[in-house]
Amino acid sequence: MRLRFPMKPAVLPFLVVSLVFLSQSAVGIRNIPGRISGFDIVQFVEAPEYRNGKECASQSSNRENFVSSCDPSLVHVAMTLDSEYLRGSIAAVHSVLRHASCPENVFFHFIAAEFDPASPRILSRLVRSTFPSLSFKVYIFREDTVINLISSSIRQALESPLNYARNYLGDILDRCVDRVIYLDSDIIVVDDITKLWNTTLTGSRVIGAPEYCHANFTKYFTSSFWSDPGLPGSFSGRKPCYFNTGVMVMDLVRWREGSYREKIETWMQIQKKKRIYELGSLPPFLLVFAGDVEAIDHRWNQHGLGGDNVRGSCRSLHKGPVSLLHWSGKGKPWVRLDEKRPCPLDHLWEPYDLYEHKIDRAKDQALLGFSSLSELTEDSSFL
Repeated sequence: MRLRFPMKPAVLPFLVVSLVFLSQSAVGIRNIPGRISGFDIVQFVEAPEYRNGKECASQSSNRENFVSSCDPSLVHVAMTLDSEYLRGSIAAVHSVLRHASCPENVFFHFIAAEFDPASPRILSRLVRSTFPSLSFKVYIFREDTVINLISSSIRQALESPLNYARNYLGDILDRCVDRVIYLDSDIIVVDDITKLWNTTLTGSRVIGAPEYCHANFTKYFTSSFWSDPGLPGSFSGRKPCYFNTGVMVMDLVRWREGSYREKIETWMQIQKKKRIYELGSLPPFLLVFAGDVEAIDHRWNQHGLGGDNVRGSCRSLHKGPVSLLHWSGKGKPWVRLDEKRPCPLDHLWEPYDLYEHKIDRAKDQALLGFSSLSELTEDSSFL
């Protein structure tokens, strides 16, 4: 990989203008607390230009200036893009490019909510300004597709319609996209994303993710679920284990053929009637897939760094090597850093942050050394 820094580290002002929401009587539309309101200036610096090295020439030599979202030779990554988690999404993209062996061979599929305060067009312009050579496409997610299926959750952020966009990737993305890596916006990747992309989904498996079979699986569902005479039988013939849906390798051909979006929606409809879980979009995935997931090495989802869903307390890394850090939970690194109360691991996220107010370009290259990570994990062979 060849790295080029811009000749002038231009600061890119981004004016986010709040949209006027439709009236409360509009079906399927609601305001999500915490999003940008009024006028807000969000400034990002232009990212360094990450180019393919010689080892990537054979993969890109036949490619012209236009890169198709249908190209099966590319690594396809899907993420949501919204005003609330924008800073996290930009940092996540930056981290993927920084560590990719062939960064020009990564294609991003961004899903933006139709009624976000920052319109999909504005968000698209921001991504292009921050990553001028990035290959990406922005899709519009209609919130009314899912709004009437969403139940209240233990944490209000988990009720955002965009949090359920992963359920609809088979419908939203171009039909020619057969396979995708789904990533949450509160992650950073510190390894070559191609390694995750090369995961083989054996047999008829539809998704791959790190599994955590030591976790108490029963706690992800209410007593109403476990006491029901029929519902627990959905796990019959499976040995279900917890997995986190913030990092998944997905076979979209099998997803579409198996009507998995409809299966997830069926459980959401049951939830509206019987209250069988508390945790937003995760439990329906567990109900459909737990026990039939391609197990991926735990290094690809060091999750829980945002603490629990109530206090957002500090967490430490699990033992072993790390390829991806995930601030799932209430606490987000950019919020804690701005509030001057960061957790120790939040400083591992900071070098990827392109938010203008904290960037010191003189220190930027030094920050990208990531030496602190090797001090916090026992095995840092990925560095």
